[in-house]
Amino acid sequence: MAKLFLLFVIMPIVEIAVLINVGEIIGGWNTVALVILSALVGAHLVRREGLTTMAKAQQKMQEGQMPAEELGAGLLLLIAGVLLVTPGFITDIFGLLLTLPYTRGKLAKFVMQNMHMVGGARGFSGGFEARGFHSGTQHDTRSPFGPKADDIIDGEVVNKTSSITSDTADKTN
Repeated sequence: MAKLFLLFVIMPIVEIAVLINVGEIIGGWNTVALVILSALVGAHLVRREGLTTMAKAQQKMQEGQMPAEELGAGLLLLIAGVLLVTPGFITDIFGLLLTLPYTRGKLAKFVMQNMHMVGGARGFSGGFEARGFHSGTQHDTRSPFGPKADDIIDGEVVNKTSSITSDTADKTN
């Protein structure tokens, strides 16, 4: 709850204070132009990195591998895009850090390591590996949506068409 309070109440106040201080130094219209310019440059960077990440993900899928790292990078790029388009200099700094491949990779590793510790989550790739989506040889034959291949399902089969045919054959004789 405290983190949401920080995010939605304190952060906009800090952003406004920074915008006012920058506006006093370089002028109001220059500050507005700088915010618009940072949004345009940020959108361009996110688009470029997103296309690169999508191409890498497609290549991995064609090779039969799960593009786990690329999915994580795509999520971080989505967050970066939102931060860069949001007016303000602090959000632009965080958005730029998520856009750059080096810092995005470091942050992705940090997030994935912490996901292992919190609530037993497995991170981006752990969930898929446990369900048989390994590249190369498959260690587990389970389907992600159904029973294992060696599960035995007991049931009865009733052929309705053959009983109708035999009933009509008895009536005609």
